Amino acid sequence: MNSATTVHRGLDLSARSEGGITIAELAGELDIANAPALREQLLSFLRPGSSRLVIDLSKVSFCDATGLAVLVSTARRAGPLGGFLRLAAVSPQVAQVLEITGLHRHLANFPTVHAASTGARGAQYGKAAATGRAAVAHPGPANRLAGPPRVPADAGELRGAATIPLTSSPAVAATATRLRQALNPAGRLAAT
Repeated sequence: MNSATTVHRGLDLSARSEGGITIAELAGELDIANAPALREQLLSFLRPGSSRLVIDLSKVSFCDATGLAVLVSTARRAGPLGGFLRLAAVSPQVAQVLEITGLHRHLANFPTVHAASTGARGAQYGKAAATGRAAVAHPGPANRLAGPPRVPADAGELRGAATIPLTSSPAVAATATRLRQALNPAGRLAAT
């Protein structure tokens, strides 16, 4: 299986299968506008006995709460089917959002697609590598944020994030825009 499609305006997906693992490479912005279509694409890769999914996020320039909800819900769907979802080569922008939300502790995060495909625990970020649990942190610049320490998300907040309905509304779109501007002030200047 080798395919390349545009999920929605601003997000491309290419997928291939290697050794029984589906490797999905995303490029562009993972936001409310394209999250529903991406969810459908990712869920189509999950079947009983064939639910091992690695998502290469090296070319994702932005990810909002709905994008995170897609990743969480896909991971939650893969587990009961006997598979997994692993993140690979997470871009600094996405790593920052994962850390702010606390999801970096719940989604397995590997530095390369190969490491994620093989599940090499030594390559997984953070002390979770020793325990086999999800990765703790991305070691890049996103971990050196200024300001007070962030309060980690609890399980209830994560469940709430995973159940966010992915419908467009002006209020949600405005919130996504404000989040994009807060996380990427340089992009706001370039867009004007």
